[in-house]
Amino acid sequence: MASRRSVLKLGAAAVLAPVFNKGRFTLPHLPHQPYSARTIELMRHAVVVDMLAPLQVGTAGQRWLRTPSSISAEDFAPYLASGINVFHTAVGFGGPDAYTTGQQFFHRQNSMIAERPDLFMRIDSADDFARVKGSGRIGILLGAQNSDHFAARDMLATVDEFHAYGQRVSQLTYNSQNWFAGGSTDRVDGGVSDLGAALIERMNVVGMAVDTSHCGDRTTLDAFAISKKPVLVTHSNVRALAGGHPRCKPDEVIRAVGKAGSVMGITGVRMFVKATEPTTIEDFLDHVDYVARMIGVEHVGIGSDSDLQGYDDLPPAELARLKAFYKGSYGFRDKLDIEGIDHPKRMYDVTEGLVRRKYGDEQILGILGGNWRRVLGEIWTGMPATGR
Repeated sequence: MASRRSVLKLGAAAVLAPVFNKGRFTLPHLPHQPYSARTIELMRHAVVVDMLAPLQVGTAGQRWLRTPSSISAEDFAPYLASGINVFHTAVGFGGPDAYTTGQQFFHRQNSMIAERPDLFMRIDSADDFARVKGSGRIGILLGAQNSDHFAARDMLATVDEFHAYGQRVSQLTYNSQNWFAGGSTDRVDGGVSDLGAALIERMNVVGMAVDTSHCGDRTTLDAFAISKKPVLVTHSNVRALAGGHPRCKPDEVIRAVGKAGSVMGITGVRMFVKATEPTTIEDFLDHVDYVARMIGVEHVGIGSDSDLQGYDDLPPAELARLKAFYKGSYGFRDKLDIEGIDHPKRMYDVTEGLVRRKYGDEQILGILGGNWRRVLGEIWTGMPATGR
């Protein structure tokens, strides 16, 4: 069987029209995977938003940022064929140089978008979601998986600065304690600090979404209590279904998502889905069902926490370095991806699974992106400033 990375090299053939076969489709670059006519039609209508999906994980992604002119039609075809219209490309950066690192990250992303307007469109407002659909481009939603870059200088002015760069989402912290909040793998989670509360207030004012995916439980609940706008969980899962994994969310947090009118994005990272083997798309869909039944399907979205190719096809040395970055509580197994959604057309498989589980069309369209559009539209309106 060809690897997913070799599949990506099929290039322009990946965007050819699907072939009818007794009410089901087969797609040229995945010839053995049939999809129902209903799935294809839903994907055709949906504005599909993946709320955590870097374009490329690993060193291969640096080429696009360094030399956007080198992105070929063959390179880009799988992204169009994926059916994903908007990629939230947030990464984590922190430490004493976070301000400079953050500037570089957003400037490089903006440079790539500006140099290749034929391929990319920056998502700045709720109206942009509809504009990117059918444009022949993919939307890039700029965010960060840490907020350390706001602490280096005048915090309020720095939030305004990065909002001007296009940043529309910021996670309070990435797993570990920082100036603002406690992380999911900290020994002790002290919750949102006074400085963190001021940060949340400023983000509300400018219209930047607060993300708590990698935050500790106390911090996450504090953020929901402090924020005047819905707080997001862009990419996490149900702790009760994942063997108590600290990166997943307990029921108390899930209920807070519903109370706030927010959305929780379900991720396909293997150890966040299930603690035992086998781990498949059915286990992934169990998380969707759990959240939908507890707080309503309008509060469920997708945040894959993966690029199109997944992690398991990375060069072995890169995969080893990635795993070594995290604490032992992450509980890595041999594989990071899960069977059934470990390829570039994963959103078609998710849709097929939702159809199989008897979700209605409007519910599926909401999970695929409509729910994110609704809540981000509310957050990005901003609020009148109360102080500075």
